[in-house]
Amino acid sequence: MFSPNSRYYQQPLYTAVTAGGLQTPAVTLPLPPPPAALAGYYKRPVGERLDLVAARFLTDPTWFWKLCDANNSPVPDGLAAQPLIGIPTGYGA
Repeated sequence: MFSPNSRYYQQPLYTAVTAGGLQTPAVTLPLPPPPAALAGYYKRPVGERLDLVAARFLTDPTWFWKLCDANNSPVPDGLAAQPLIGIPTGYGA
């Protein structure tokens, strides 16, 4: 259901039922990871998308969520107001 580079890749699935009675697969949200070791900080220019930052520093644009995790932000929009983005260690070309 999810690609191997997704944070939801190995999360358990269950069936949710909507108010209208429709059954649909759902995923259990992962627990927050322990704080990541940071390689440093990046001052993102106004308007630069998080996927481009992930592609530059983590080598995969779909790993924007790893930037979110490293910066204790549950959603990408939470990083929009931060002047500096912590870059986790262990990635790069």
